Amino acid sequence: MSCAPGELVLQVSSALKQAGFHVPGDANAGDPGLRVVEVPAGALVSWTASDTFTSLTRERAGRAAGDDSLKAIVQAAVSGLLVQLGHTVTETTDSGDLVVLADVVTPPDGKGR
Repeated sequence: MSCAPGELVLQVSSALKQAGFHVPGDANAGDPGLRVVEVPAGALVSWTASDTFTSLTRERAGRAAGDDSLKAIVQAAVSGLLVQLGHTVTETTDSGDLVVLADVVTPPDGKGR
């Protein structure tokens, strides 16, 4: 799928909301849920669990590792959905967040942008 990063953020946010994910309106507010923000490569998707949910998973799992495994499950679901919709998705190496790439469109003359 090809589009500008700003448009891509809107497309990704909309797709995630339609699939039932919580995507807060203000990506910078710190509310729990998925965040979709523009980055040079496209759209960065990150996830924050609520404090209540984090406490519950730690209590039940008895360790902080529950946070990491839960994040991996959310990332797999989000990545799978976006790939199914035709997006190219990569994982960042530092935080494990996802980047939905804004593909560069080559014009018919082949000279690039």
